[in-house]
Amino acid sequence: EWPVEVELVSRFRTKDDLLAISQKLVEGQVDILIGTHKLLHSDFEFKDLGLLIIDEEHRFGVKQKEIIKKLRAEIDILTLTATPIPRTLSMTMSGLKDMSTIDTAPEYRLPVKTFVSEESDELITEAIKRELSRQGQVYYLHNRVHSIGMIASKLTKLLPNLRVGVAHGRMLPDSLDKVMTDFVAKNFDILVCTTIIESGLDLPSVNTLIVDNADRFGLAQLYQLRGRIGRSYRQGYAYFTIPEFKIVTPPAQARLDTI
Repeated sequence: EWPVEVELVSRFRTKDDLLAISQKLVEGQVDILIGTHKLLHSDFEFKDLGLLIIDEEHRFGVKQKEIIKKLRAEIDILTLTATPIPRTLSMTMSGLKDMSTIDTAPEYRLPVKTFVSEESDELITEAIKRELSRQGQVYYLHNRVHSIGMIASKLTKLLPNLRVGVAHGRMLPDSLDKVMTDFVAKNFDILVCTTIIESGLDLPSVNTLIVDNADRFGLAQLYQLRGRIGRSYRQGYAYFTIPEFKIVTPPAQARLDTI
């Protein structure tokens, strides 16, 4: 019923953009400011801040949340997460916070079929071919930047016609933006990536996830990663793999058993 001014803050914005947004905030010309962790490391002064919404709460530490709260002493705060952190659960149980849960899945959403197994070329090839046969796309998560290129080359050798894109947090903003834009446009069949995809992505065409060295991830991470697929009416498949002959620690085994 009235015009709403929305601005976005991230590391992709230039210094001039951030300066202009900061000035508009002070003058009260911005109604909603959406931002990444960039908001924590920049001096943004609000004319009249009334509501703070923290999405993916598990990605924020106590120190970061305290910085955010200092934006104003008394504001309403709404936190959203699929994997509540212990501190939040404790505050809820003690009555310091109110909690609402959403237990109903979106219409036509199917549970993701999850597999934990030893890593093998046969498994990877079969999983990728199955997804490509239904004109879908694949995430392959390898959380080591120094060797991510080797994984991309390996996949190209396994499937010569495979179109492979690579994405990780150390890429230049323009390069990362182009890779993700091309992947959304289906110019790549598979995206070899780090945990940069852990949250915020909603691509209905991507319904197969392969994670190598899955024993290195926390339970919340595993849930979040699996949540990147199966976001449409199509069946999602998640493969959490472990190197052959690797000895998995009991805590890691417990996490994999849970997922």
